Amino acid sequence: MSHRYLAAVCTVIAVVMLAAAPASAQTMPRTPWGTPDLQGIWDFRTITPLERPEELGDKAFLTVEEAAAAEQAEIQRNLELWEAEARRTEAGGNVGAYNNFWMDRGTRPTRRTSLITYPPNGRFPELSEVGAERAEARRAYMAAHPADSYTDRNSSDRCIVGFNAGPPITPLAYNQNMQLFQTPDHVVIYTEMVHTPRIVPLDDRAALDPGIRLWSGDSRGRWEGNTLVIETANFNEQRQWIPLTSGGSGVTSTANMTLVERFTRVDDETLDYTFTVTDPDTWASDWTATMPMQRTDMPLFEYACHEGNYSMEGILSGHRADERAAAAQQQ
Repeated sequence: MSHRYLAAVCTVIAVVMLAAAPASAQTMPRTPWGTPDLQGIWDFRTITPLERPEELGDKAFLTVEEAAAAEQAEIQRNLELWEAEARRTEAGGNVGAYNNFWMDRGTRPTRRTSLITYPPNGRFPELSEVGAERAEARRAYMAAHPADSYTDRNSSDRCIVGFNAGPPITPLAYNQNMQLFQTPDHVVIYTEMVHTPRIVPLDDRAALDPGIRLWSGDSRGRWEGNTLVIETANFNEQRQWIPLTSGGSGVTSTANMTLVERFTRVDDETLDYTFTVTDPDTWASDWTATMPMQRTDMPLFEYACHEGNYSMEGILSGHRADERAAAAQQQ
């Protein structure tokens, strides 16, 4: 009787432990060659900010009720913007970029108060001494030369690199989807924004020569258990990836930036994406962010950024008009 009782207790414990185990440990989908199957289209929309608002202090997570309230507030905000009267520019002033019809930020928070998990305060680290000097020089230059040439504009304005496509991938505005493909010796990460494909070798081939610089960097991947780890360096110094702080200011990364990304299939519907940025020419320390990507059956949409990139034409022609007006006043 005691043996039967012990067996029953062990069975109950095993069932409870199995139920509590992550879905990835129970039903991890795998490729025919045995690695975790991360393939599919993944939606990375979230209203959780990259950087934690200062007023939240050390609060790392929202309560369930606070998260639900934030989601409802975002839904209500979208409704109000959709129903608002059109704003005109005849009287001057700035009414923003696209109206809300074009935005696709999502409505759900992650329950974290920031995507940044390190530093522990959920905010960007301080700028390094070199980074602060660069940021000030950039601000001074742009104040005097905002659009002398298309080269003064960042690589997103120029349709070279999507502003949310990375690497690293960070949620912002619209076209927030990524498709991942796998073969035994390669992974391809294809972003909807600007349709940037990153082809990542999984073998032991050497990295590119440091003198060869790419817009999305030079990536090499490997498996650590069930996690795909991708290390990237050799970024083009003209890339101008600019993470926005909560105050709206931007800091441009440098060619010396290195990036480590980790992709882990949490369950059938969720891919955990975590990345660490190291750039001593910008930041006083490295920083890490994490976010879930949700599987979607929606197809990727065309993002023909170069076709009719009227923003660049408008920026440059508008600045030429300002120059003519300033010259006329001096005469």
